[in-house]
Amino acid sequence: YEPADRFWFAALSGLIPRRQWREIFPVTPGTLLAWHRRFIAAKWDYTARRDTGRPPTPTTIKKLVLRLARENPTWGHRRIQGELARLGYRVAA
Repeated sequence: YEPADRFWFAALSGLIPRRQWREIFPVTPGTLLAWHRRFIAAKWDYTARRDTGRPPTPTTIKKLVLRLARENPTWGHRRIQGELARLGYRVAA
């Protein structure tokens, strides 16, 4: 059966009393329960979800920040951020 068929069988199995499953569904009750378990497990599986938070700063920008800080020891983080913005790089302060 296709995944969509399995989904519908598993969904309908919740609406029909278990003792009638053998008469209605073309698969065994054990198969229906296994499909249902698999669907529930997939719902709570977060491995494919994207990580939260700010994306990492590229290495080239990190090197540029360090170079600006080394060449201009009196500059603070806001001045370095402003200089990077002037050069076309957008970073957080």
